[in-house]
Amino acid sequence: MIIQNLGIQPYEKVWREMQNFTETRTLETTDEIWLVEHLPVYTLGLNGKREHLLNTGKIPVIQTDRGGQVTYHGVGQAIVYVLFDLKRLNLNSQQIVAYLENAMIQTLVDYEISAVARADARGVYVENKKIGSIGLRIKKNGCYHGLSLNNNMDLTPFNFINPCGYVDLQMTQMVNFGVIIETNALAQKIVFNLTKKFE
Repeated sequence: MIIQNLGIQPYEKVWREMQNFTETRTLETTDEIWLVEHLPVYTLGLNGKREHLLNTGKIPVIQTDRGGQVTYHGVGQAIVYVLFDLKRLNLNSQQIVAYLENAMIQTLVDYEISAVARADARGVYVENKKIGSIGLRIKKNGCYHGLSLNNNMDLTPFNFINPCGYVDLQMTQMVNFGVIIETNALAQKIVFNLTKKFE
């Protein structure tokens, strides 16, 4: 797999690049993982309802093509996009979601944070607060989008939406548990735990 560090990027630019990558990939295209942080943005998934946007203010809202409802991205959040040929990896949609959840859970365990996934509300939770989110798009046997794990960011914008479509869902992040780590280093740790699955 090719791993790309994209740094801090606007959401729509990277999203369009993921779409183009997936549209133009062939059976021989190498799978890629993109590590990125986004400038502040709210994104609405394919099932996203605008009623869950409560008071977004000056932060842009982008209707995107991933699954799921509404979420927020900002600097200090580790984002790992997976551009995989699922057929070649012999994975279905439920399996890749589980892989992404487990990679976040194992990363949190590595820092002595106990976390769980929930079948009724996909993502990763610590003490009933959400710390990691997942949204994917599957097209032509390929997937794109991926996961986000809250590291050390301003969580305030989450107060102005119903995160993932859930009223009163509280968010948390790694710094709240005394973990201080550079966001790109955290993303690389997630990738390490994810790619172990494919060895």
